[in-house]
Amino acid sequence: MGLYIETRVRTDLETLWERTQEPERHQRWDLRFTEISYLPRAEGEPQHFRYATRVLPFLVVAGTGVSAGERHRAGGERVSALRFASPNPLSLLAEGSGYWRYVPTADGVRFLTGYDYRPRWGLLGRAADRLAFRPLMGWATAWSFDRLRLWCERGITPERSRNRWLLEALARVLAVAVPWAACSLPLPLAFASLAAVPLTVLGIAAAVLVPPSSHAPAARRCLRVPPARTREPRLLATLEQP
Repeated sequence: MGLYIETRVRTDLETLWERTQEPERHQRWDLRFTEISYLPRAEGEPQHFRYATRVLPFLVVAGTGVSAGERHRAGGERVSALRFASPNPLSLLAEGSGYWRYVPTADGVRFLTGYDYRPRWGLLGRAADRLAFRPLMGWATAWSFDRLRLWCERGITPERSRNRWLLEALARVLAVAVPWAACSLPLPLAFASLAAVPLTVLGIAAAVLVPPSSHAPAARRCLRVPPARTREPRLLATLEQP
């Protein structure tokens, strides 16, 4: 698959399953979605759903998908698979597929995902995807996984961890912006401007090197490269494109 994200969550399998499979809980921690809702289905059929993402205050991109899960597999592992598509011409993401694996460990659950998608807009879309959108999607997935981990392990709600991350991001920006602004003072204050230069360097170093708070989500805590060759679950082949 094109993107791979993995984290270790010290919680029980049932809690993790509920917070990732129930739409009301899923949309709270996953940065990629603003809204997820299940559509009516008949007994024994895969679950169809609708998703929406608010890209800008005035722009919402929506799509549909179909998913299925297996709760009883060898070794206690669980898996869910999905296919999704967006008919909105403003959405770079045209269609795709992916899976989640839940692998029990001695101290929790190894939670991982692999997914890929086809961008639209031709050559321009493929270039935008490779240079910006795909790295952003990888970061957003990893950040969301760590946000979920904090919720399960420490009881920090997704809303609280988001706010803490925003405050930390603001502090990092100010550590660079304030000394840099001092460097731009008028000539009569040149001495102060000169003194601000090393402070700017220190601010940049702090913003980059100081590790993230243990109470705020961070994408860097997740594994972004599969440890070995991975395969899509067979369950994915049973799903038709929505």
